[in-house]
Amino acid sequence: MHAIGFTTFAILLYLVTSAALTIRLARAESGLSMNRGVVLLLGFGAVLLHAMALYPQLVTERGLNLGFFNAASLTALITALLLLMASIRQPVENLGIPLLPVAAATMALAVWYPNQRAVIAATSWQLDLHILFSVLAYSIFALAAVQSVLLAIQDNHLRNRHPGGFIRALPPLQVMERLLFQMIAVGYALLSVALLTGILFLEDIFAQQLAHKTILSLTGWFIFGVLLWGRWKFGWRGRKAIGWTLSGFALLILAYFGSKLVLELILSRSA
Repeated sequence: MHAIGFTTFAILLYLVTSAALTIRLARAESGLSMNRGVVLLLGFGAVLLHAMALYPQLVTERGLNLGFFNAASLTALITALLLLMASIRQPVENLGIPLLPVAAATMALAVWYPNQRAVIAATSWQLDLHILFSVLAYSIFALAAVQSVLLAIQDNHLRNRHPGGFIRALPPLQVMERLLFQMIAVGYALLSVALLTGILFLEDIFAQQLAHKTILSLTGWFIFGVLLWGRWKFGWRGRKAIGWTLSGFALLILAYFGSKLVLELILSRSA
C-alpha cells in the first residue's frame, strides 16, 4: 500500500478511536460504554499505520528528514503510542480524545507540506540517542499537559459542586493528580538524559543556532524540577501543579517547535 493509503487509513482510525473514546466517556455513567479493549486496539492500529506512513518520509536517501511537520508527526506518533501503552494498566485513555485528532492532523500536514530543508545528512548513534530522548520527553510532557487540563476541568467542576456528567466517569481527583506527577517524573528523567546527551555529544549547544533552544529547554527543565521538589517537600497539588506543568510544557514547545516554525515556515531556512 502506498504511503498516502497508510496515511488516509491512519487518520480515519485516529478519528474513529477518538470518537469511540468520547462516546465511551459520555455513556460510562449509564453503563452502556464500549469495550475498552476494542477501543485501544483501534488506537494501536492507527499508530501502526502512522508509523508505516511516516517512516519513508522521515528516513530518506539524503538522511533523516526532521522538517517541522515531520517532527510534529513523529512526536504525535510517540505520544499516541505511549498513551495507548499506559492505558493498558492506567486509566488515562481519555487523554486520547484530544490527542488522537492532533496526531491525525500532523499526518495530514506532513503529507501536504513536505519539507526537504531540514534533512540531517549524516547521523551518529550519539545524535540519534539525543533525538530519541528528546522526542520521548516531549511526548510524555504532552501527555502531562493534557492531563493537567483535564485535571483543571475536574477540579473546577468539583469546586463549583457540579460533579455530574462526564466528570463522574473520570478517576478520583487524587488518582488524576498521582498520574500527572508520575508523567512529570518520567518526562523529567527523559529530559535530563536528553539535555545530558546534548551537552556530551553536540559540538556546542550554546552555538547561535542552538542557544535559544538550550536556554528554553533548561528553563523548562528547571520549572519541572521545582514542581517535583515542591510536590515532595510541600505537597503541591491542584491549580499550582497545573500552572507549573503548563508553563514548563509551553517553554519546551517554544524551545523546539517555536524555532522550527519561524526558521522553516516563515524564513524558509533550515532549523
